[in-house]
Amino acid sequence: MSLAIKPGKADLHWLLGAMLLAMALHFSHFPLWTSALIVLFMAWRLLLQWRQWAMPRLWLLLPITLLGVAGIYLQYRTLFGRDASVALLALMLSLKLMESSTRRDYVILIFAGYFLTVTAFLFDQSLWVGGYLLLPVFGLTACLVGISYPHGVLSNRLRSRLSLTLLLQAAPLMLMLFLLFPRIPGPLWGVPQDAYRAMSGLNDHMQPGDISELSLSGAVAFRVQFQGEIPAQRQLYWRGPVLWQFDGRGWHMAGNDHAVEKLEGLGEAVSYTMTLEPHNRRWLLMLDVPHILPAGTFLTSERQVLAPMPVRTRMRYNGSSHTQYHLAAGLGSRELARALQLPPGGNPRSRALAMAWQRELQTPERIINAALTMFRSQGFFYTLTPPQLGDDAIDDFLFSSKRGFCEHYASSFAYLMRAAGIPARIVTGYQGGETNPVGQYLIVRQSDAHAWVEVWLASRGWVRLDPTAAVAPSRVDSGINTALTDNTLLPILARQDHAWLRKLYLNWDAVNNGWNQWVLGYNQQRQLELLSRITGTTANWQQLMLWLTGSLLLMALLLCALLFRRKRMPIDPAQALYLRYLAKLSRRGIQAGAGEGPLSIQQRAGKLLPQHEAEIARITRLYLALRYGPHAEPHAEPHAERKTMAELRSLIERLDC
Repeated sequence: MSLAIKPGKADLHWLLGAMLLAMALHFSHFPLWTSALIVLFMAWRLLLQWRQWAMPRLWLLLPITLLGVAGIYLQYRTLFGRDASVALLALMLSLKLMESSTRRDYVILIFAGYFLTVTAFLFDQSLWVGGYLLLPVFGLTACLVGISYPHGVLSNRLRSRLSLTLLLQAAPLMLMLFLLFPRIPGPLWGVPQDAYRAMSGLNDHMQPGDISELSLSGAVAFRVQFQGEIPAQRQLYWRGPVLWQFDGRGWHMAGNDHAVEKLEGLGEAVSYTMTLEPHNRRWLLMLDVPHILPAGTFLTSERQVLAPMPVRTRMRYNGSSHTQYHLAAGLGSRELARALQLPPGGNPRSRALAMAWQRELQTPERIINAALTMFRSQGFFYTLTPPQLGDDAIDDFLFSSKRGFCEHYASSFAYLMRAAGIPARIVTGYQGGETNPVGQYLIVRQSDAHAWVEVWLASRGWVRLDPTAAVAPSRVDSGINTALTDNTLLPILARQDHAWLRKLYLNWDAVNNGWNQWVLGYNQQRQLELLSRITGTTANWQQLMLWLTGSLLLMALLLCALLFRRKRMPIDPAQALYLRYLAKLSRRGIQAGAGEGPLSIQQRAGKLLPQHEAEIARITRLYLALRYGPHAEPHAEPHAERKTMAELRSLIERLDC
């Protein structure tokens, strides 16, 4: 194949279509001006081909290229990282179209287009994206097939069929490599700097408005498959960051500088498998309180589970927890001081109320009951849109607005407890979840984010108290949707209306969950488990490599046998009649030589059978006309062809030699 030959119009159309499909997924990530320039350059290239205009000169393309690079730099303040690199690649490929006219140029663009297609997984690894990317891959392959054809222009139908055949032939090899090629630990689709910027989830601090803002997102936080029945909704507290330090407005995590709090489980533990979405933090969400940890993780002193590195890819792990327990029966002086810490000033009314409770009620249990009774009976309101709070945020909330979300209730309750001399801390995480009946697993979304309080009692250790449940008990019993008077701010999937849409989504989520578990979640552990099931023994890396090598060799042999097997060429009607004619000649000792043409056979047969010389000549002429004459053309008249075929059949049948 000469790389200097110019591809045809159809090749350009296939290339532009495939490149546009590959870039379409990125348009939502690109700045508007970048997407507009890409479409403009593609339209310009198409116009050049339609009007047969000359390609733009270097003196014009070079300034445009430099301006494009400068624009990307000014937009992202860098040329590296995920967002800037992909935008720059797409823009440069669209500019490359303006100077591409030979097969060599097209080959470069096609393989760069394959790479651009794969970059879509840097932004989204869902099942629908994987299915969609088959379209640009098919289009690029069809373009490659077209420019590789040495004998003119391929029809679109034949080009499509050949491309589909090539992709189907590659599918077994792809599957074998996916199953057996050693899995690389760590993120596959990730690059430095901005690859994890858009991930959402809990932070290591909490201020008024943080949890309510997170609750506006319908994104999935994690999915849970229980071994046995799913616990009751009010038991589904998913433990995340534990916050100790209060600065007058917000709560923050403290140092992990004391021993892990001792856990005494009451009753049987609950076992489950978590599939955690990436959130770019180290903590792993587990049912409150974790008992058995995933491999390679560790506990903080307050029994929060942490991974060695930030979770930047979807993570699957097993866990076991006690929903009934005694936690930290003893509390050291350092932990006690930390659990009672308050800023020296601020919120005077709240301090006075707590101190009055301490004097009058005396016992922690009665003080706790007084605080919860206040939330139940004094007109507090659970809402996603609370008013702004002033410098004394606790006072403003408790005595003025009385409107807040879970972080407002947890923060004010913990403050009151500390001011009354009761050790308290805030736990953030998620509460509840939605059962998907299709796959019998639990879906927990960002809209289920929640904050509650743990107070320390000498007789019981740390005890979970949820002041939100005193104001809106349905939040804990039935979910956030039922607790809000106006739930229109919640994402659609967190609400109970649109039943048909929810049913459609749950079915799709079950399919997508399978994709997450068996494709994106196919890690080293699952790979070795699969090989162990196949071999019946404990698998190791040496066995994996042997299986991979053997499978690839076997597949290569099968493909060679399939591709290079001797194929029986189809015989058209004219050739079938001519073979009958040759069979009659062979009975008279006239054998057609290998590669001998019809005219040569006619000359030999006419000399040996002079009485049939005229008939033999006529048969030869009719056969040549059908095979190589006007009748062989696609636009030939079918009536004339049928007449010639009938005459040839009649002559051969009458030939008596």
